[in-house]
Amino acid sequence: MIVDGRSAAIDLSYLVATALFVVGLKQMSSPASARRGNQLAAIGMAVAIVATLFEPDLQNLPLILVGIAVGAVASGWVAQRVQMTQMPQMVAIFNGMGGATAALVSVVEFEHTADIGRGEAVSIVLGTIIGAISFTGSIVAFAKLQELISGRPIVLPSRQVVNAAFGAAVVVLAVLVVALGDAGLARGLLVVLFAAALALGALLVLPIGGADMPVVIAILNSLTGLAAALTGLVLGNQALVVAGVLVGASGSLLPLLMARAMNRSVSNVLFGAFGAAPAATAGGGAAGEALPVREMSVEDAAVPLAYAERVVIVPGYGLAVAQAQHAARELADVLGERGVDVRYAIHPVAGRMPGHMNVLLAEANVPYDDLYEMDDINGDFARTSVALVVGANDVTNPAARSNPDSPIYGMPILNVDQAQQVIVLKRSMKSGFAGIENELFHMENTSMVFGDAKDSLSKLVAAVKLA
Repeated sequence: MIVDGRSAAIDLSYLVATALFVVGLKQMSSPASARRGNQLAAIGMAVAIVATLFEPDLQNLPLILVGIAVGAVASGWVAQRVQMTQMPQMVAIFNGMGGATAALVSVVEFEHTADIGRGEAVSIVLGTIIGAISFTGSIVAFAKLQELISGRPIVLPSRQVVNAAFGAAVVVLAVLVVALGDAGLARGLLVVLFAAALALGALLVLPIGGADMPVVIAILNSLTGLAAALTGLVLGNQALVVAGVLVGASGSLLPLLMARAMNRSVSNVLFGAFGAAPAATAGGGAAGEALPVREMSVEDAAVPLAYAERVVIVPGYGLAVAQAQHAARELADVLGERGVDVRYAIHPVAGRMPGHMNVLLAEANVPYDDLYEMDDINGDFARTSVALVVGANDVTNPAARSNPDSPIYGMPILNVDQAQQVIVLKRSMKSGFAGIENELFHMENTSMVFGDAKDSLSKLVAAVKLA
C-alpha cells in the first residue's frame, strides 16, 4: 500500500513537471516572458529529479546525490563565468553532455538487463547511436566556435566514402544487436556500435563551416532530446520521455526556420561544405580591381547621427565579440534625448545562435519594444536617416538580392543599403562567415569607421554629446 501511494505521488510529480515544461517552453517564445519560462522549466526539472529519488527500486542513492552535487556546483561555476558571446559554445557542450549521458545509460542498461525484449533493444540501440553522434558532433561544434580548430569546413580525403562506410557499419551493427537480443555477443557489439557512432558524429560535423554551426547546434539539440526520450522509454521514466520529446520536437523546427532565413536547405547546410574554399568576390569589380571605400572618423560620424530624424542600429557578431551592447544602449539613450527615433534591426541569424542579439541587448536593458525583426523593419530603411551597422556583415550584403553568382544569393537580408546614409563600425575589411566581399561597404552612401566596436561606440557617445 505504501509503495502504491509512493508510485502515485511520483506519477503526480511527473505530471506537474510536464505541465511546467510545457508552460515554460511556451513562455520562452517571447523575450518578455523568456526568463520566467526558463525558471518554470527549471522548477519542473527539479520536481522531476526529486520525484525520481523516491523511486522504490532506486539504488546507489548516496552516489547519485554526490553526482548531483558535483554537477550543480560545476554548472553554477561555469554559468557565472561564461560570457554572452560564448553562449553558443556552452549550448554545444550541454548538448554533447546530454547526448553522452543518453548513450552511456543505454549501453549500461543493455549490459545489466536480462531478458531484453525486441522493442526495448531497438530503443537502446537508437539511444546509443543518436546520443553518441550528438556528443562528438557537439564537441566538434564547440571546438569550431571556440576556435580550437579551424572554423572553415575540414574536408577529409574521400569523405563521402568514409562517412558512408561508418554509416553502413552503424546500421549493420544496430541490426545485429537487435537480432541477437541479450546474448553476450550483442553486448560486445553494442560497445563497438557506440564507438562507430562516436566517430560518425565527428565526421559529419567536421566538413561544416563555422557560419553554419548555429543550425548544426540546433539539430544536435533536437537529437539529444530524441536520445533522452529513448532513454526514458528504456528506463520507464515518463518525465524523461516527455522532456526529451519536447526538446526534440521544438529543436527540429528551429533548424528549418534558420535554414529558411538563409535561403538554404538543411541538407545543404549539413552536406554542402559551405565556405570550404574562398568564394569569389561577390560583387562588383573585375578581378584585381580595387573597390572604393569611404573611411570616416568618429567625430564625423557623430554629426549625421546627432541630427538624424530616425536611426536604425543593426547589431551583428562584431558587437557580441566586443561586448558593445551596453555602449550601443548608451548611444541610443543619448540620441533619444535629442529627439532621434532609435530602433534596432534584428536578423534571424545574426550572431551565432538564434536570439543571440536579443539576449545581448536584453542584458543591456534595451526595451523589447525597440527591437524589430527583419520583416517588420525592412520597409522602414528607405525612410531612415542613418543605418548604424555594428559588426554585421553577411546579413547586410546587397549581393544576396542583386548578384545571382553570389553564394548567398536569395538569402533574406536587412535592407540597410536603402537608408539615406549607412555608417559601418568594423575592425577591418575582413569578410564575414560566408567569406565573400560585402557590396554594402563600397556603396556611395556608406562610410566605414574602423576600430573596436565598443571603443567606437563609446567615442560616438562623447562626440554626439558635443555635436
